[in-house]
Amino acid sequence: MERIDPSLPPRLDFRDLTLMLALASARTTAGAARRLLLTQPAVSRALLGLEGRLGVRLFERTRRGLEPTSAGRTLLADAPRLLDDLARLASSTQGSVSPTRLLRLVCECYTAYHWLPSALQGLRAGLPGVDLSIALEFTKDPIGGLEAGEIDAALVSEAPTPRSRRLTEMPLFADEIVFVMAAAHPLAARSALAPADLRGERLLVSRAPTRGMGWFHRPLSVRGEPPLQYDVLPLTEAVIDFARAGMGIGVLSEWVAEPHLRRGDVVARRLVTGPIRRPWRLVWRREASEIAQRLWQVLADAAPRTLALPPVPARHGRAG
Repeated sequence: MERIDPSLPPRLDFRDLTLMLALASARTTAGAARRLLLTQPAVSRALLGLEGRLGVRLFERTRRGLEPTSAGRTLLADAPRLLDDLARLASSTQGSVSPTRLLRLVCECYTAYHWLPSALQGLRAGLPGVDLSIALEFTKDPIGGLEAGEIDAALVSEAPTPRSRRLTEMPLFADEIVFVMAAAHPLAARSALAPADLRGERLLVSRAPTRGMGWFHRPLSVRGEPPLQYDVLPLTEAVIDFARAGMGIGVLSEWVAEPHLRRGDVVARRLVTGPIRRPWRLVWRREASEIAQRLWQVLADAAPRTLALPPVPARHGRAG
């Protein structure tokens, strides 16, 4: 057996790894504090202490929030595996261990998968004893999957409110739907768009808006004008590429648009009437209520960041 040198104190522990994942997911010390049930100053002190022990900067503050440095990314790459190894080691030393409970989750819209996988790394600390799996096969019919008992919970935005007493739903957060166009597009010179500006434009979507999406149709409707026309492209990336080439205006979630805006060849605009917010809810089977409510809490604290866009010009008089 090798001798352990007590003169070399460990520079990392379980709390450090949990802190890193919470900061990477929340992107603010305040958001990480809510997730870790700590105060914001305590999180800031913990980060400074960790950086001091390691002798490197782990995060940089940017307009988009905290961004991990190269050293931070290296640590984050191994943090989930190390936490899992520690959890398994602790479980193996206990004489009686509570069984892990499986929670099968699906997201109704693929755009949520742009942030959910990375967020789940930070959520693990808030869901001990839960094995969370993603059931992609029920993306198109999450309510049907719930009613059939094939999944336990669903993150939905478009599905109608279920009437079954076997299902429960609670509101979560909202993302913003933005209009993405080439930087050279004539409408890109405007800080915000009027609904009439979109008439005659080729609107590019990865899924056709449904009649039940009142939150989307109401702000875009113009009395006496025909409904907008949409071109459905099979891939989200195709929507961006067509918009970049000046072949239309992409209608996208901020979660999808944000990384593409950094190049500067496409821009995002909102309506003069303000942001179009898509409301998200968590729906779950009654049998999974205890575990689903825990998931709802950690998801509510992990709301994705909002995209920074030019301010909407002040409007005079009452809105029509």
